[in-house]
Amino acid sequence: MVTWIVLGVVLFPLLVLALAVRPVLARLPRLRRAAVALQRRQAEAEAMRSVAEELQSRAEGLQERLTVTQERLTLIKARRGK
Repeated sequence: MVTWIVLGVVLFPLLVLALAVRPVLARLPRLRRAAVALQRRQAEAEAMRSVAEELQSRAEGLQERLTVTQERLTLIKARRGK
């Protein structure tokens, strides 16, 4: 009799644990696909960030060139007397 009680006390929680873990294990493939998709998006975001930094640098360079060009234009206009 004591053996059955001990088996019941040990096996019942194991059964409950198995029933609780089953849905989580069923979702693992979807979670893995989602993780892979997130990693892919992270790589794309990093690539876009580097491109954005490069564009920012080019824009700053163009801004400097524009400033120099405007200064030269002002000097040319001043020399012409306009």
